[in-house]
Amino acid sequence: MQTVCLIGKPNVGKSSIFNRLIKEKKAIILDTPGITRDRIFGVVNYKDKKFHLIDTGGILLGEDNFDKDILAQAELAIDEADIILFVVDGLMDPDAADTHVRDLIRKYQKKVIVVANKIDNEKRKENIYSYYELGFEQIMPISAEHNLGFRELLEEITKDMPTIEDYQDETLKFCIIGRPNVGKSSLINAILNEDRVIVSDVAGTTRDAIDTKFTYDHKEYTVIDTAGMRKKGRIYESVEKYSLIRSIKAIERSNVCVIVINAEEGIIEHDKHIASYAVDAGCGIVLAVNKWDKVKNPDTEIKKWKEKIAEEFKFIPYAKVVFFSALTKKRIHTLMPEVISAYENNQKEIKTSVLNDIIMEAVSLHQPPSYKGKRLKIYFVSQTGYAPPKITLQVNNKNLVHFSYERYLENKIRENIDLTGTPIILQFKNKRDN
Repeated sequence: MQTVCLIGKPNVGKSSIFNRLIKEKKAIILDTPGITRDRIFGVVNYKDKKFHLIDTGGILLGEDNFDKDILAQAELAIDEADIILFVVDGLMDPDAADTHVRDLIRKYQKKVIVVANKIDNEKRKENIYSYYELGFEQIMPISAEHNLGFRELLEEITKDMPTIEDYQDETLKFCIIGRPNVGKSSLINAILNEDRVIVSDVAGTTRDAIDTKFTYDHKEYTVIDTAGMRKKGRIYESVEKYSLIRSIKAIERSNVCVIVINAEEGIIEHDKHIASYAVDAGCGIVLAVNKWDKVKNPDTEIKKWKEKIAEEFKFIPYAKVVFFSALTKKRIHTLMPEVISAYENNQKEIKTSVLNDIIMEAVSLHQPPSYKGKRLKIYFVSQTGYAPPKITLQVNNKNLVHFSYERYLENKIRENIDLTGTPIILQFKNKRDN
């Protein structure tokens, strides 16, 4: 999948454009307590095409005001991108800050579309011609505030992109993701060395990841490695937020995400950041605690670690958890069965009769709370999608669904059907809307 990034000086409307484009994505929307994250990444769906979108901070001009961190983020985003959207204020003439951004972009020799924002009528389009002096051929007028010009912009962005069908592959793909220095490369080596039958090394569809096919228990799998391939050295570590770019690209192509945690350092916020993107993508999830050989008294520590994981990862109580040492390969055999199990549950199809029995019994045990004299009624339940399983409940009024009751129903489904390792989506639909 190709990558598009938004670049420009402050206050030109990059974030508003980002939000307009991301609304095209039919994503899983979860309220994840304990997670704070800036939405600087997303996947945009347009017709039969889709692409990654990266937002960046405004680039300032001048030594005194220059934010080196923002520059590092911008350079990293440009480096990763196939197409650059150079956002400018269409109501103003280009200034020294725009020229500075132009000079930064030119170093990379990528496709550039100048996006002139704040153009909400025909007369204002005359203002954009001054931007041709920046030296780019394509200038497209839009208004993020009034949602104008986005169809034409999306047509231009996606015109040479492959269709979604071109990405499809039936092989189980799982990615190894995590922050720097948690042992991702060692884990890849341990997986491949244990199984010893590497079918082929194939360059990934992104420039930074390698897809390696291998055989495990007489079946073929693909592992996606995002570790140890930093084009600009430590920039990917120093700008931690943007090191997620690689992880997100891998997540989007995977059925299951193995999130590696360093047992020596413990769980930090960034581990939860990475896990939350895997949840959004609907992937199966395995939490892999590596460097277990460094832990003293592992038998007693494993109980403490499970409690710690349950506390820190409350938003994914269903996740599979394994403990091993990629270096010594101790307990490494526990990983693949959990990856396969998470995949199978992520793809699971549940009989309609079974779902209805579970939900009707749950309702009889615990009635939905009433609201202003009205009570939620559930008429019919069916599975309407998978990867992850999507369950649609036909109700009298979906506005009567309280999040605590939704959680209760999900727990009842999970009590009766093995869905460990995968998120599930409960969708409530008014019966009269059919």
